[in-house]
Amino acid sequence: MYSRVTARSLHRALGGWRTRDPAYEALADAIRLLCLDNRLAPRTALPAERELAATLGLSRTTVAAAYRSLRETGHIESLRGSGSVTLPARHRESAPPAHAADEIDLTQASPAAWPGLAGALAETASEAASILSRPGYDIVGSRELRRAIAARYEQRGLPTRPEEILVTTGAQSAIHLIASALARRGDRVVIETPTYPHAAEAFRNVDARLVTIPVSTSGGWDLERAEQVFSRTEPTLAYLMPTFQNPTGRSMKRREQEVIARAAADSGCMLVLDETTAELSLDDAAIPDPALIGTSALRIGSLGKTVWGGLRVGWIRAQPQTIRRLVASRPSHELGTPEFEQAVAVRLLQRMPEILSQRAALLAEGHTALRETLATRLPEWGIPDVQGGVSLWVRLDAPLSAGLVMALRPRGVHLSSGSRFAPDGTHESNLRIPFTASPQLLRRGVGVIADVWPAVKAAAPRGVPEDLATIV
Repeated sequence: MYSRVTARSLHRALGGWRTRDPAYEALADAIRLLCLDNRLAPRTALPAERELAATLGLSRTTVAAAYRSLRETGHIESLRGSGSVTLPARHRESAPPAHAADEIDLTQASPAAWPGLAGALAETASEAASILSRPGYDIVGSRELRRAIAARYEQRGLPTRPEEILVTTGAQSAIHLIASALARRGDRVVIETPTYPHAAEAFRNVDARLVTIPVSTSGGWDLERAEQVFSRTEPTLAYLMPTFQNPTGRSMKRREQEVIARAAADSGCMLVLDETTAELSLDDAAIPDPALIGTSALRIGSLGKTVWGGLRVGWIRAQPQTIRRLVASRPSHELGTPEFEQAVAVRLLQRMPEILSQRAALLAEGHTALRETLATRLPEWGIPDVQGGVSLWVRLDAPLSAGLVMALRPRGVHLSSGSRFAPDGTHESNLRIPFTASPQLLRRGVGVIADVWPAVKAAAPRGVPEDLATIV
């Protein structure tokens, strides 16, 4: 039994796939990219050649040649009675030879561990005896940690009680728990475009119907579209990132917060605010007032971006009745957050001002290096100016994001295409470049991008259609 992707869904996910000639190789590359990004999971049955050809407006010969190319590189296999099925990564041809030290991975927008983390781990380990006397995990979260998280909200101007906090194993776990507990098949869920791709996947996994609100680096949230979405589609949930949005780095202004909060309240929609990057200001300045967009909204936080991605501690702030509903649904997914990590988190939250100051300096250094190098090597690209977050949402001068990403992989530079962040497969004219790596790596990575980009543009067929996404 295989999962299946329809020709229409695959067409939408492919986005602006025609990045070079011959067409069959461009199509094969686009499907490879979906596999690499895990947007096409292993053991997914692809549409029949004739069906996909009709949907894409191609000849069946072109699609057959693309599938043959994918078989040759080990991305799919063809089985009698099952058609063509995607394969796990281990079946694929070996990657081009490269030394691990030479690889530049910019697919993950997470900084290295905060330097003081090792000390916090050692201090917590010294109290191992008391921790080992407990069950080892907690489905709600330790009282001490929930109190510490509530205190952080108090410091930000949002009064919070421990009963309004649920500790999770990271932000991703929180998103999946909210999706499974609060959204049902067919429910409409509002989500930004571009957005955090794993959030879109979480809501799709429960068969919710996504409706989008465009966000741009220059214009912010499309408020006219937002009001229409909330009033006409009657959404159940709205997943938004109001501060240092991923990937644009944009933060909602007061009017944007007020309009969206009012529209959501009028439609009876529950706001889910992802604040995992909200405290990552580049100049260590205060973040926007979080209460403007509604005190009853669900809020997601974690230590993944501020401290270390390997420390799987996150949380949800919500009304007590919502917390109880989430807790009731949790055992079917997991049995709670490990107590050792919770004890470490308590220590870290006490040192958060110090942590955020170090993070601001680190990210500002990477941000400056990235912007300056892009401006020098690729002056024709649109480079946004952000005040925080972890990445730049760069505007290319041609809708060839997927082609560029594929061309960079043999050169040892790994990025995610713009379509990775689009629920509808658009944004081929954009590229997310994190500035969480060291300035040295960022300069070297941009150098490779600048070297490859002319060849990618030259290989593209004439008359490549402009991206269907909102221009940003």
